[in-house]
Amino acid sequence: MSMILYHTPASPFGRKVVVMLHETDLIEQVELEIVQQTPLNPNRDVIDANPSGKIPALRLEDGTTLHDSRVILDYLDTLHQHTPMIPHHGPERWRRMTLASLADAMTESAVQIRYETFMRPQGLQWKLWLDNQHEKIARSLDYFEQTALPELEGHFDMACIGLACLLGYLDLRVANWHWRGEYPKLAAWYTEADQRPSMQATRPEAR
Repeated sequence: MSMILYHTPASPFGRKVVVMLHETDLIEQVELEIVQQTPLNPNRDVIDANPSGKIPALRLEDGTTLHDSRVILDYLDTLHQHTPMIPHHGPERWRRMTLASLADAMTESAVQIRYETFMRPQGLQWKLWLDNQHEKIARSLDYFEQTALPELEGHFDMACIGLACLLGYLDLRVANWHWRGEYPKLAAWYTEADQRPSMQATRPEAR
């Protein structure tokens, strides 16, 4: 094994990286090291590799460590022989990266909702802040539903992986939000995307 990926299977950011490893046939080249941590309980191995303590983190063969899922995905995209997960040049590159960034912004909000509702006592939860996170996700889902969904067809690249992992995380951790009824076209897209072997292999509830 030349690389080690520190990740948590339930994390949508970590899942993105593992999905890409499956999609690009790099999965056998990376050791998957599962770490259990929260902002209140950091993991020493992760901190030693990445001072911020954030996961996923990818330790390379030379001992250097990459962190932030988009940085890791961009690096992995240089290692495989398949169609690039993000175009290398031109306007299409910036468009796909922007869609990937939008998916990540939703994911960050969903994770914050999870932390606020799971880790903080109910009487101390900040409803207005939670509502704002929910609204950010809803606006972005509506954008994909009404505007960007045709751009996802025929691809399963970095933007699609990020969106699919976000929707899976909503089902897992924000299960009281029945988003499919509000975004039926997006739900249909996700139903198909979720059947990909890479998505099936990385289902958090199955790990």
